[in-house]
Amino acid sequence: MVTPLQSQVLLPERIAGLLGLSGTIGQIVGGLLGAFIIANLLLVQTAVAGPWAKRKITAAFTDRIAVNRVGPFGLVVIVADAVRLLSKELVIPEGVDRPAYDLGPLLVPFSALLGFAVIPMGNGIHLADPETGLVFAFAASSIASLGLVMMGYGSNNKYSLLGGLRAIASNIAYEIPLVVTAASVVVFTGTLQMSEIVAQQTQPLLSIAGVTIPQWFAIVNPFAFVLFVVANLAEVGRNPFDVPEAPTEIVAGFQTEYSSVYFVLIYLGEFIHIFLGGAIAATLFLGGPAGPFLPGFVWFTIKIWAFYLFTQWARSAIPRVRIDQFLDIGWKGMLVLSFANLALTAIIVGVIA
Repeated sequence: MVTPLQSQVLLPERIAGLLGLSGTIGQIVGGLLGAFIIANLLLVQTAVAGPWAKRKITAAFTDRIAVNRVGPFGLVVIVADAVRLLSKELVIPEGVDRPAYDLGPLLVPFSALLGFAVIPMGNGIHLADPETGLVFAFAASSIASLGLVMMGYGSNNKYSLLGGLRAIASNIAYEIPLVVTAASVVVFTGTLQMSEIVAQQTQPLLSIAGVTIPQWFAIVNPFAFVLFVVANLAEVGRNPFDVPEAPTEIVAGFQTEYSSVYFVLIYLGEFIHIFLGGAIAATLFLGGPAGPFLPGFVWFTIKIWAFYLFTQWARSAIPRVRIDQFLDIGWKGMLVLSFANLALTAIIVGVIA
């Protein structure tokens, strides 16, 4: 199996070393260039996922033909869509709260990109590795909730306000089970440091017919993995939990009054958050960038795209629940099960210890 963290040297330090820089200047330049590299890797994948892959996957599920005219396999539609959306007129409705209206769309992609700062992606692509990395990832992703509220409130539109309120209700109802489920992994590992969580999953769990099965926490505790994936689905707003947007109920929710570049930022943030959710799930439960034969970054990319494909399957196959059902599932189901999982994990670890 390829070691997930082939080098303990972080990306900014490697860049600073290549440029012959040291001290504070080296840290600043290395950090900025490292953040630029990681952001662009994510933006390229998001560009493929949003305008192209989403259409192709949905068409495959619904037995239709997707984009296939513009370029090979329709890939140039990514450029066409970018030009089309960015060239549209930016319509600002009357009576909006401009600071909230303008800042909201910026916070959504920013919070998702910020969360990737502590995610180990393999092959030395790791921007920062604080001892509280897991807490940082959840805290960064939660900033998006502030952006959704600002968009809903600042738009001066009742449907937008309802979407913003639903987004907050969604995040509160499902972020608690999400964090509590992640805490069960922390109980196993005894650390919040992302690199250490990944490293502990490289240990062999058992060997069958000469095949070594790694100690991935999705194998050790599949119940926690399922809970985390379901709560994650609600966090990224995919069916059956896309009630903050709910096109058949509240037009487009918090993004009703947005067009042009602001719509692009919201759309971009939505897909980066899906990849961030997949990245956190892969890091906590699927060994991060660990995998046989292929480089770590390739395995990491495969895992986050697998989560993306799962969200698109859910979007195509599962009908949306009502808002009351949505909240009941979160508060009466997921919350109870997540605490039960945490208590059971603590008991098992205590007995083993």
